[in-house]
Amino acid sequence: MKSAMAKHILLKTKPEAESIKDKLEKGADFAKLARKFSTCPTKKRGGDLGEIFKGQLVKPVESVIFKQSLHQVHGPIKSKFGFHLIVIYFRD
Repeated sequence: MKSAMAKHILLKTKPEAESIKDKLEKGADFAKLARKFSTCPTKKRGGDLGEIFKGQLVKPVESVIFKQSLHQVHGPIKSKFGFHLIVIYFRD
């Protein structure tokens, strides 16, 4: 079964997500920004989602995690929860 590992930052609005993405692209630390700004409980782990298997997450997020390139900031990705910034760091 395919799996991946990723981290994300969940934000309420697209402008917030774009602002955080800009900071990340300028070299800001993902985990620090996740702890400070994310609205997801994973913020306590720096946004780390851990090991993910297909079917566990909402489709917009899962499609990024299983199809996009590793070690890049993807997003903002809209889901029913808000806007996600996602970094995939492992996929088999």
